[in-house]
Amino acid sequence: MSQDDSCCRVCSRGLYSCHWKHSSKPKRKHACCWFSVVTLVSLLSLCWMYICMVTFNDREDVNWEGFAQLKRWVNWFMVLIIISAVLTSYCVLLLLFALVQVALREPLNLHWLHKIFLFFGVIFIAFGVTGLCLKWQREWPTVPLSLQATAPFLQFGAVGALTLLSLFVFQGFHMAEKKWSKFLIAGIFVVLSAAIFLCPLSIQSPCLIEPTELPEKPKLIGHRGAPMLAPENTMMSFNRSIACGVTAFETDVQLSKDRVPFLMHDHTAGFLLRTTNVKKKFLNEDFSHSSNLTWEELQSLNAGEWFLKTDPFRSVSELSEEEVETARNQTIPSLLQLLKLAKQHNISVIFDLYSSNQENDTVDTVNTILSSGINPKLVRWLPPADREYVIKNAPDFIQVYDNESVMLNEGGDYLNVKYSKFSTEEIREHRRRNIKVNMWVVNERWLYSLLWCAGVSSVTTNSCHLLKDMERPDGVMAPLTYLMIWITVDIASILIMTGLYIFQWKTHCFCKRKGTERQRNKTSAWNKKELSPFLSTG
Repeated sequence: MSQDDSCCRVCSRGLYSCHWKHSSKPKRKHACCWFSVVTLVSLLSLCWMYICMVTFNDREDVNWEGFAQLKRWVNWFMVLIIISAVLTSYCVLLLLFALVQVALREPLNLHWLHKIFLFFGVIFIAFGVTGLCLKWQREWPTVPLSLQATAPFLQFGAVGALTLLSLFVFQGFHMAEKKWSKFLIAGIFVVLSAAIFLCPLSIQSPCLIEPTELPEKPKLIGHRGAPMLAPENTMMSFNRSIACGVTAFETDVQLSKDRVPFLMHDHTAGFLLRTTNVKKKFLNEDFSHSSNLTWEELQSLNAGEWFLKTDPFRSVSELSEEEVETARNQTIPSLLQLLKLAKQHNISVIFDLYSSNQENDTVDTVNTILSSGINPKLVRWLPPADREYVIKNAPDFIQVYDNESVMLNEGGDYLNVKYSKFSTEEIREHRRRNIKVNMWVVNERWLYSLLWCAGVSSVTTNSCHLLKDMERPDGVMAPLTYLMIWITVDIASILIMTGLYIFQWKTHCFCKRKGTERQRNKTSAWNKKELSPFLSTG
């Protein structure tokens, strides 16, 4: 045995079984069952990590839920990602050590400490899935949607993993002593291989498209401006989004005690806590609604320091000293300020209206817009309440709907929905019917690429500075190109696995033959020793 081989045995045995010295103890019961548990938990952790990565686009929803419960802003989703990454790395490494044990024909004696860690890993994943089911059900459609973008490449990875693992499968097949064990191993492996090799037959991705048929790049709408580069819903944020080439500002409007429309997203009890210094400015005051404060009082609040302290998108380090100072001095802007900026740069405005007095607030908001001098065609009216009044008094406003049936009943042609609301086929159908579809909130490249291929008109985004430079969708391929790659990868894998099977078969036969010869030699030596007295007398 070589020194390298011996070192490998010691390391794998020590890390898997915590036996750094060779143990003469027989193979423990249920060792194979625990190997199956390690494999299963590794697959579960990989699936959970995939879910975390594809839902990273909506990380602010998780962070907002944490803030709503604890009244303290923490990047809870990043904590979740770190724990999940550590768990997945641990499980996959443990599985690799187990496979090395199998290859070296070492006993699979899993240490009790690993069993405890695996148990807690399963509990963590179970809590995570339960949390998604109970609190963030709307995140589940993101997973099948993501597979339309990633499935072609996941299949290539699965073929590669199957090819590497086949070596261990073939070794287990040859070592199996009972026929039913061989049939079971062979049956499972063949079914799994067929599923992986042929799954592209069921893959449907809008990005498998001829480059000449690729739709126009979706326009960008700045979600509360450019909140990764500046405090959300501030003039600095909207100015930063202009450099991204946004075609519209998306914001949220509320009205003050003295009927001045201003920009602020949070609108429940404690609505000023997250993004202003209201706690410091108004001690022992608990403001639950925008009408509790006058516009002068709102203007006295700082709306930028929170961004520098909490760094919600881990982007503050990218700001210059001048930009940091500008962010620190931001205040709550009025709707009129935003309209003047939009008018100056010929950029549209779309907003939600949060109000307990919807009728009066709609009237005051419409009057503010009309008095600003902005081109009415740049205003995209989204609030559903009192839409008849808006159509009557501001007929040039573009009416935007969040409900398809209402839009069709009212003869509209503009939808604003969450990115998971429609399938890619439904998006294409709306495009064929000349219905504009804006989807929110799209931050990740894979999601933007998928919606681009599907043909959405525009997306509302936090990361306009990242998406503006994309010249074509990620992962776009002509169907014929994908077909050729798929067939080539599958054939290469089959050839490699055939070679590995032949190698394992010859190795097994050689070892068996050597064992037989060794046994024959031992028997011959014993016979010679036993018969030597008789042979010598002759």
